Amino acid sequence: MRIVIALGGNAMTTSDGRSNPDDQRAAIETAAQHIARLVADGHEVVLTHGNGPQVGNILLKNELSAHQLTPVSLDWCGAQTQGTIGFTLMNALERALSAVGADQPVAALVSRTQVSPDDPAFDRPTKAVGPYNSADHAAAQTALGQTWRDEGAKGWRRLVASPEPQQIVDAPAVTALLAQGFLVVSSGGGGIPVVPDERGGYQGVEAVIDKDLTATLLSRQVEADLLIIATDVEHAVLDWGTPQARPVERVTASQIRTHIEAGEFGEGSMLPKIEAVTRFVEQGGPMAVVTALPRIADAVDGQVGTVIVPG
Repeated sequence: MRIVIALGGNAMTTSDGRSNPDDQRAAIETAAQHIARLVADGHEVVLTHGNGPQVGNILLKNELSAHQLTPVSLDWCGAQTQGTIGFTLMNALERALSAVGADQPVAALVSRTQVSPDDPAFDRPTKAVGPYNSADHAAAQTALGQTWRDEGAKGWRRLVASPEPQQIVDAPAVTALLAQGFLVVSSGGGGIPVVPDERGGYQGVEAVIDKDLTATLLSRQVEADLLIIATDVEHAVLDWGTPQARPVERVTASQIRTHIEAGEFGEGSMLPKIEAVTRFVEQGGPMAVVTALPRIADAVDGQVGTVIVPG
C-alpha cells in the first residue's frame, strides 16, 4: 500500500511545546519509530510535515535581529524549515529503519507548492504566525504593511495569507524516488508557496499553505492508497467539551461532510484535518484516517482513529 503520512509541526516538539534542537530531535526520533513499523510491514511511505513552531522561531529571530539583518520572507522560512526538518527526519528514519531490519533509503525534498496569484486569501490574511507581541509592536508593524490581530490576553499575532494549494510542483520527483525504493519526505509546511513567473519558472510568495490540504493534494498526485493525518488524539470528537461528547470512528465522506457544514469541528484545530481527509476521499481516494501518532501502524486496516471511506 502507498501511504501518505502528515505529521503536525507540534509532533516534532515536546508535549509542552518546547522546540529547541534537542527537543525536536527527540520528538522526531519517536515519530520515526512509528513510521518504520509501516515500512517494515511492506508499505511505501511518503511523509509530509508541519512547521508552525519552527517558522515561529525564525520569525522571532527576524524580529530580534532586524536592526542588523534584513528579515527573510515567508517562502525562505518555509525552505529553511524543510531543509532542517528533512535532514533531521532522514537521520532519525535511517536509524529507525535499521532497528526494524528495513533496508530502505530515505530522501527529503525541498519542494514547492503552486498557488494562484489571484487567490483572494492574499487580500484577506487569516493565518496566525510567529510569537505573540504587544499592541505597540503590532501597531508599528501594521504601519509597515503587515496585518496583525488581537488575540486577547496573550497579545497580538501577525496574520499572513493562506492560499489554496493548486499542485505539488515537485510531485514527479516524489514519484520517481518511490519507484526507486525511497521513503520520501516532501512538501513540508504545506510546501514552499510559489506562483508562475514570466520566465517559465516559479517565484516564491509571502504565504503559509495549510499542510493538511497540501497532504491531500500530494496524496492525489502520487496516487496514494491511504492518507493518514497524525495528531495528538486518537479520534475527532463530536460535541467536544459537553456531556454528549463522542468519538467519530468509521464514517462515509458524505456523513462527515454534514458534520463539517454544521460547524462541529474546531476551526484552528481539528477542522483542517477533517477537511483534508474528507477531500481526499471525495476526490477518489480509497480511505483516509485521522489518529494519534502512536496508532498510525494500526490505522492501515481502518480499525483505529477517525476513518473516512467513500459514500
